[in-house]
Amino acid sequence: MADNPTYETLLYEVEGGVLTVTLNRPDKLNAFNLVMRDELIDAIDHADADDTVRAIIFTGAGRAYCAGADLSGGGKTFDRDVNADGAVVNKIHRDGGGLVSLRLYECLKPTIAAVNGAAVGVGVTSMLPMDIRIAGESARFGFVFGRRGIVPEACSSWFLPRVVGISRAAEWCYSGKVFDAAEALDGGLVRSVVPDDQLMSTCRAIADDIAQNTSAVSITLTRHMLWRMLGANHPMEAHKIDSRGVQYMGASADAREGVESFLEKRAPAYTLQTSTDMPDYFPWWEDPEFS
Repeated sequence: MADNPTYETLLYEVEGGVLTVTLNRPDKLNAFNLVMRDELIDAIDHADADDTVRAIIFTGAGRAYCAGADLSGGGKTFDRDVNADGAVVNKIHRDGGGLVSLRLYECLKPTIAAVNGAAVGVGVTSMLPMDIRIAGESARFGFVFGRRGIVPEACSSWFLPRVVGISRAAEWCYSGKVFDAAEALDGGLVRSVVPDDQLMSTCRAIADDIAQNTSAVSITLTRHMLWRMLGANHPMEAHKIDSRGVQYMGASADAREGVESFLEKRAPAYTLQTSTDMPDYFPWWEDPEFS
């Protein structure tokens, strides 16, 4: 794509095949609002359409990742039956964090959360669909919904038990407590905890490794194979997709390059692109309708 998009609440920067999306409302601790919702979805759309983007890092500007929903609307912040003027409206409501999570779930590129500072409410639930989460030592997490009189959102009742197990998910959601990076690591919410000044370089090293050494189409297929099989009812479902993937990729230029570069002890030069070279069976699923 020719130009990077510009946003009100995000920074969007591509370098060396890696996109860094920075939540950029530091004066509000990057609190989530409707503009950020729409811009995050648009940023993922742009990344998916851009073959130069091979991996995405999400982080926050300033001293927080995302402190949750913007509560500047006061007690009616979560009342979706009332509009900004206080008038009652009757329409089907869709959770904004859920729209972001669903878009992340559909993303074609590997995603990494670089968690700096507070990640609370939608700040933590919206990172659950990301593939890898790494925390700085100052990171703090909280599924605080019960303490705000609401319920978990951003599809987290589906994602969180799959990431950390039902018992830990229940404890964190029932208590609504804010906990530190060490507890997040112990519970499996994050892959590792690193010094704050090493957070971005650690995430960047992972993203660079993906961008420089793997086939884009292989990784997109793999990402969806892993996530989609979490909901499969029998390993035969995985066998069906594995078989189609091995057949398609095994006959591809990228498979030949992968083997030849390994035997010749050189860096690979993969040529398949997600915009033009996905197999005709992708996607193999049908997304359910919202009702």
